[in-house]
Amino acid sequence: MEDNYIKSIDSTSPLLGRAAVGDTVVSINGNAILDVLDYKFFAYDRELDVVLRRPDGTQYAVQVKKGEGGDLGLDFGSYLMDAPRACANACVFCFIDQLPRGMRRTMYFKDDDARLSFLLGNYITLTNLSQREVERIIALRVSPINVSVHTTNPELRCKMLRNPRAGESIDIMRRFAKAGIVMNCQIVCCPGLNDGEELKRSMRDLEAMWPAVHSVSIVPVGLTKFREHLYPLTPFTPEHAAETIELVEGFSEECLHRHGSRIFFCGDELYLKAGRELPDEDFYEEFTQLENGVGMHRLLETEFRSALKLADEPDGVDFTVATGVSAAPHIEKLLHLAQESFPTLKGRVCAIANDFFGRSIDVTGLVTGGDLIAQLKGRELGGRLLISQNMLRRQEMDFLDDVTLEQASRALGLPVYPVECDGFALCDAMFGVLPELRTPVREETEEQFYRYNQN
Repeated sequence: MEDNYIKSIDSTSPLLGRAAVGDTVVSINGNAILDVLDYKFFAYDRELDVVLRRPDGTQYAVQVKKGEGGDLGLDFGSYLMDAPRACANACVFCFIDQLPRGMRRTMYFKDDDARLSFLLGNYITLTNLSQREVERIIALRVSPINVSVHTTNPELRCKMLRNPRAGESIDIMRRFAKAGIVMNCQIVCCPGLNDGEELKRSMRDLEAMWPAVHSVSIVPVGLTKFREHLYPLTPFTPEHAAETIELVEGFSEECLHRHGSRIFFCGDELYLKAGRELPDEDFYEEFTQLENGVGMHRLLETEFRSALKLADEPDGVDFTVATGVSAAPHIEKLLHLAQESFPTLKGRVCAIANDFFGRSIDVTGLVTGGDLIAQLKGRELGGRLLISQNMLRRQEMDFLDDVTLEQASRALGLPVYPVECDGFALCDAMFGVLPELRTPVREETEEQFYRYNQN
């Protein structure tokens, strides 16, 4: 059966009783419906002529009136109404290639689908777009999209992505810019490859596409211990992280004078590696690159300070906050701020070293349940353990190594609370206003699958 068949019809759908489960949407207002982008774009209007096809091949038309932008209330055979586009690259820094064997299947799926970029914010390389798809993005004004650039040097991009078509993508970006398609970009910076002078070149080329290139994050490559037979890469040292920050900040300051926007921002991880204070809140402008870890800790602190002004006395229960090694000093700073205002607040911060992926991986989102248990079991933890929600799959409530939240709680002998990456939520949890522990959903939807596997 085709991916765009109707799987269910919502009770509020204007097509309820007029279309049937199993039918296929052929066209809307004369426009062929090939996937979810066509469907969402052409179903936007108030009055629609919808042509559907029954399983026996016969077609029929239905006229629909609804609110502008209102949903038709149809659920299809697949989220995209089409097969997902897998990545056609073999990037030298690909994190998925650095995973151990035996993990859940979702961990090994590499998407590179422009539709997921628009709908869910996934980052794409543009290397598997056909000419028709490029033209459709422009015609439908699919915007904004998120682009993994890495370098604007065509030859170097082919080398880094190990795809002979990789260099063509920069011209596609220029076409998008000319058409007014907004792009948020990322550069995974690899020492000795796309840093230094190459990074300067990339920033100059991307600045030339402003304002279509709205923001660019520069984040350090993540290297696990599972790199046998892979391209030789080296991690950032504190000194090189500091040099890269100075390079990017210097160029972004020039952009601020020329355009009123910095455009280019380093990920928090670079500042933490360099041992530098994060810039002030105003530096991050709209916080456009939060999903790439740009300004996340600064916003967390700003929200936490605001929450402290509203906080009541703590509930008196001792607690522990478990976090990644790189974030631990920042979380400790927030805890000390709270204790200065509320001396009765009892808590501690524990940094969890990443033995699963290797000690060079020190971000909170990649802490596994096994490491959490191994490093905290038998220690004094108080009455509750707080962890970042980013450690878990949101629906299934399990860690990257398939250890469930329930198993971690049972092994450690106390309740474990996942806390949103939000200063107000963190402050509440420290003071005893705890998030509700949700019942895990063992079967993730297709949309959740794609959300969890953003590049």
